[in-house]
Amino acid sequence: MSDAAIFQRRFEALAANVEDFIRGKPEVVRLALVCLLAEGHLLIEDVPGVAKTSLAKAIARSIAGAEVKRIQFTPDLLPSDVTGVQVYDQGRSRFEFRQGPVFTHILLGDEINRASPKTQSALLEVMAEGQVTVDGRPIPVPYPFLCIATQNPVEHQGTYALPEAQLDRFMMRISIGYPENLADEISILSYGVTRRRPDELKSVMELDDLRLMIRAVREQRVADDLREYVARLVRATRVHPDVELGVSPRGGIAMITAAQAYALAAGRPYVTADDVKAVAVPVLNHRLLLTPEARIQQRTAESVLGDVLATAPVPAGR
Repeated sequence: MSDAAIFQRRFEALAANVEDFIRGKPEVVRLALVCLLAEGHLLIEDVPGVAKTSLAKAIARSIAGAEVKRIQFTPDLLPSDVTGVQVYDQGRSRFEFRQGPVFTHILLGDEINRASPKTQSALLEVMAEGQVTVDGRPIPVPYPFLCIATQNPVEHQGTYALPEAQLDRFMMRISIGYPENLADEISILSYGVTRRRPDELKSVMELDDLRLMIRAVREQRVADDLREYVARLVRATRVHPDVELGVSPRGGIAMITAAQAYALAAGRPYVTADDVKAVAVPVLNHRLLLTPEARIQQRTAESVLGDVLATAPVPAGR
């Protein structure tokens, strides 16, 4: 069996386990797992009660040995509540650093937009570099490190919108949505009646297996013409008439990395233009700032990306 086939088998087992609890949302689950394997951070933006937190917990529970910690973001939360704090040890007559919840493999940040901008910024370094700087000394967090944050887009009282710098740290922004058919709705109601929880899921993968899959994504081959295709897509967003602020180079890197993981999840040892298109919207939709005129005309980032994907020339044979 090829390495790509082994990767696909492990991916499908992980996805099936998560889908056993998150019913009727296979594409959402796949995108979340692709984000994890591409070493990205995930922002789930949706209305209350659609299993945002449960999705994060189900992913974490499926990986044996993965440490999971949760932060419930509130307006009075301090940066030290996130990263850690220096505490004076009288017995040793010195300060010691007590690690915060970011020192984990999977960090669940619930309602991230309820924290103040100062507290939100405490996540910038650890999300970008996998470390926390204390008194000028960098302290690495466990590897791999994934932040899964949730926020409610329809409630604005007591919230602080994430700044562009913070949004750009997330590889993907996705939504879950309501159940699409009656059977899935009934299954969800049944889970609620029996009090079934994502913590009851069995682990289907070891932490070392996850690390091997992440390494495989890093080593996935990307042809030169695919890199040029991604570069053209990114540059096209910067000159689109409805866009005030286009995609940064970090966004282009995120799109290639996500496409690598998406291709391996499909059992292919190479990346195609279809892989890039499959991840383009969740990777780029939160990185575009539309002009006021476009917003008045009710244009969305998704529709702009549709324009870009439709007009960019696809590499031959891809």
